[in-house]
Amino acid sequence: MAKLQIIRCSIQSSKIEPKSGDDNTFEATINPESYSHNYALKYTGTMGKGDAAVGTSGAVPKYSMAEPEKLSFSIVVDGTGVVPDAADQPVADQIDKLRTVVYDYDGDEHEPTAVKIVWGNGLKEFFGRLTDMSVDYTLFHPDGTALRAKIKLNFIEARTAAQEALEAKRRSPDLTHVVRVQSGDTLPLLCYRIYKDASKYLDIAAFNDLDNFRELEPNTLLRFPPMR
Repeated sequence: MAKLQIIRCSIQSSKIEPKSGDDNTFEATINPESYSHNYALKYTGTMGKGDAAVGTSGAVPKYSMAEPEKLSFSIVVDGTGVVPDAADQPVADQIDKLRTVVYDYDGDEHEPTAVKIVWGNGLKEFFGRLTDMSVDYTLFHPDGTALRAKIKLNFIEARTAAQEALEAKRRSPDLTHVVRVQSGDTLPLLCYRIYKDASKYLDIAAFNDLDNFRELEPNTLLRFPPMR
């Protein structure tokens, strides 16, 4: 059975590269019983606080952005000798190895370590950074040495600058767009494409000093500023 692996990575502008060597890889000797992979979208209201019209029940949610994905799971480390792959590895050493891979500050990157998490065909790869790690010690030797511990790990998605730009697709209403008018384009149609709101066409006409916005000239460059 494939073992869950956590591999230290370096993040460059265009890609995330796993680092080689045993020192940069933690392999679970006991796989997690389950894991949680969370996706979330963020929405904002169309009206600011105190601007709701009389008789309305509230603001209409509008899409703002995709939140970073999150991954959570727990693993057990054992030092009793009953787990063959960890027979000669004290619990403290296993935890230290895990901390080195997921927790320690990376002096070369000047930020917390990025990691790649893989587990067979189910979790093929997740690039992220640790947000928190908690260790519950559950079994001890008579001398007080920990013999077993359960470790809870939470990660948030790590992305490169290139991935951010690609996923944004330069369609976010928080970005300024420059659009070349094509034959058949209308200002309400362009506003809908960018803002998902055709009613903003008068604001865009004023912003671009258009005298006749009803008949757009092909190849004209129009600017669409951030709007809510």
